[in-house]
Amino acid sequence: MNMRLSQSAQDTLCANALRFLAIDAVEAAQSGHPGMPMGMPEIAVALWTRHLKHNPADPTWPDRDRFILSNGHGSMLHYALLHLSGYDLPLDELKRFRQLHSKTPGHPEYGLTPGIETTTGPLGQGLANAVGMALAEKLLAAEFNRPDHTIVDHHTWVFLGDGCLMEGISHEAASFAGVQRLSRLIAFWDDNRISIDGDVAGWFADDTPARFRACGWNVIENVDGHDVDAVDDAIRNARTNAAADTGPTLICCRTTIGRGSPARAGTASVHGAPLGKDEIAATRAALGWDHAPFDIPEEIRNSFDARTTGTARQSAWQAQFDAYAQEWPELAAEFTRRITKRLPVGFRVLADAILRGVHNEAATLASRKASQHAIGRLARALPELLGGSADLTHSNLTDWPGCGAVRADQAGRHINWGVREFGMAAALNGIALHGGHLPFGATFLVFSDYARNAMRMSALMRQRVVYVMTHDSIGLGEDGPTHQPVEHLPSLRQIPNLDVWRPCDAVETQAAWNAAVMRADGPSVIACSRQNLQHQARDAERLGDIARGGYVLAEADGGQPAMVLIATGSEISLAMEARSLLQAEGIATRVVSMPCTAAFDRQHEAWRDAVLPTDVPRVAIEAAQPDGWWKYLAGAPRAAVIGIDRFGESAPAGELATLFGMTPERIVDTARRLR
Repeated sequence: MNMRLSQSAQDTLCANALRFLAIDAVEAAQSGHPGMPMGMPEIAVALWTRHLKHNPADPTWPDRDRFILSNGHGSMLHYALLHLSGYDLPLDELKRFRQLHSKTPGHPEYGLTPGIETTTGPLGQGLANAVGMALAEKLLAAEFNRPDHTIVDHHTWVFLGDGCLMEGISHEAASFAGVQRLSRLIAFWDDNRISIDGDVAGWFADDTPARFRACGWNVIENVDGHDVDAVDDAIRNARTNAAADTGPTLICCRTTIGRGSPARAGTASVHGAPLGKDEIAATRAALGWDHAPFDIPEEIRNSFDARTTGTARQSAWQAQFDAYAQEWPELAAEFTRRITKRLPVGFRVLADAILRGVHNEAATLASRKASQHAIGRLARALPELLGGSADLTHSNLTDWPGCGAVRADQAGRHINWGVREFGMAAALNGIALHGGHLPFGATFLVFSDYARNAMRMSALMRQRVVYVMTHDSIGLGEDGPTHQPVEHLPSLRQIPNLDVWRPCDAVETQAAWNAAVMRADGPSVIACSRQNLQHQARDAERLGDIARGGYVLAEADGGQPAMVLIATGSEISLAMEARSLLQAEGIATRVVSMPCTAAFDRQHEAWRDAVLPTDVPRVAIEAAQPDGWWKYLAGAPRAAVIGIDRFGESAPAGELATLFGMTPERIVDTARRLR
C-alpha cells in the first residue's frame, strides 16, 4: 500500500532537502556558508510552497512577488529554492557552486541567475533594496490600479540576519519603510544569535522587536523558525497586516544556525566553512537523510515545483490585464512601457530639442539650479521620473513644479529621504530593479561617501539610477574641509560602469541629464556646483558632441593648437579666460571640456586622438585630487595638472580659489612653462 506522508513529515523532508543541497554544494566547492541555509529551510518552505506568488517560467512577470535574500552569504538556500521550484537553474549549476562562470556564484547576482531580484552580500542592503521595491509597488498601484482592475498586487519578502541588523543601513531602511507605511513589505529575521565572531551577545544586544515597533512596523515575535506551521501562521498574520495597510511586518524567527549538525549546530564554526565529510555523514544520520549528495526524491521536487501554479497565476493576471487594457488602453500601454523600462517614442528627438532650447537661453546659473530646471523639463516627458533628496531638497534643488510629495497616504513623485544617504541609494536600486520608475536621489557630493557602497551596487548591477551630487568643489566656501569634496570626483570615477558627469554650465547639465535617462546599462552621477557658472557658446555640432563626454569647446585660432587645456565644471570658465590670455600672447590654445571621462573613454580612438592630439602639450584643470588626470595627459610631449592635493579651508569661495591656485593666471603660467 502506498502510504501518504503527513504534511508535517513532508515539510520536514522538504526542509532537509534544502539543507543537504546547501551542504553538498558547499562541500563540493570547499567554500561557502552552510550555516544559514541549514538554519532557515523551514521558513523557506513555509513561504515558497504556501505563499510566494511567482512563475519560474517567467522570472520577469510584472506582478510576481519579490523575494530578497539580504543575508546573501546564504545563497545556496536561494539557489536550492530556485532549482527545486522549476527555474532554469539545473542541478549541474548547483554542483558548480562558486565556480568560474557558473550561475551559482558565492553571493546572489542580479542578471546572472534566473529568479534573483537583486545582488546581495553587503549586509543590510538587501533590506533597503526591498524597501525600494515595496515603495515602487505601492506607488505603481496608486497610479495604475482602477476599480475592478487591480493589476499591481504583490508583496515584497526579505530574509535578513543579525549581521543585516547590525549594519547601520538597516535602521535607515526600517525607519523609512515605517514612516511610508509600506505594508506589503514582510521581513523574516533569522534570530540565530551567531555571527562569524561567535555568540552575538557580546556585541549585539538590541531589543530588535522594540526597535522595529518604534519605527512603525508590526512585529510578530517568538516564532519557532523550525516549525513550518508556526511560520505559516505568522505569514498569514503578516498578510492580514498588509491587507489592512497597517505598515510593514517583521517576523522574528528563532532558529539554530547549522541545524542538524551534531557537532557544529549553534556555533560560529558552521557559519562560513564546509562541514567536512565526517560531519556531513553525522548530519545525514542525525536527520535520517539517506540520499546521496545532490539526490532529491521526486516527491520532494513535486512539493516545490511552482511551474504549473505559477503559469496559472500569471495567466489569470494576464486575463485581468487584458480586461484592464480594454477599458483603460492608454494606461495599459503606459504601464507596459514603463515596466519594461522603455523610454517614450520620440524621446531622443525631444531631448535634443530641449538641449537646443537650453543653449538658446544662454543662462548663467549654478549647475544645481540648471539641474532642477532639467528635472522639471524631463519630468513632463517622463512620468516615471521619481526622486528626491536626503534632507537637502532646497540645497540640491531636486523638487519641481507639481511634483507632489511621497507620503504614506499620498502618492507623489518627490521623495524626502531624510538624512539617510546610504539607505536612499540602496532603496533607489530597489526601485530601479522593480521596474516602473526611473529613480534619482541627491545629496552633497562629499556625502557620496555615505552612499558609496550602494552606488557601487548600482554600477555592479548596471541599474539606471541617477545621483545628483551638488556642492561639488571648494566653491561651496565657508562650510570648510568637512564639506569640500576634494577627493570624491576621482574616487567615483574609479567605479566601473558609473558615469560621472561634471557639467560646466546649464547646457552641459541638461546634456548630462539627457544622457543619464537614456542610458540603459548603468547609473550616472551628475556633480553640480553651488556657485553660478557662465554660459559657454557652442555651434550645433559641438552641442551634439557633449554626449561624447569630452569634446572641443573652443578651438585654437587658426585651428592648429599649440596648447590644449582640459577642464570640467566650474574650472571651464578659468580655462576659457586663460585661453584668451594665452592667445593674446600668440599661443594658439584649444579648450577641451570633459564633463564625463567614462563616456569619453567609450569613444573610438580616432575621436579621442582628434580631441587630444598627441603632439601638443596639455594642462588639465580641476578643483579636485589631480592624480586621475594623468591618464589623459599620456602621450603629450609635456603636460601638467592643476588640482588640489590636500583638504580645503573654511573661507569665502573667491579667497579659496586664490589660495589653491584655481586662477587663470596660474593656468597661463603653467602653460608657458610647457612651451
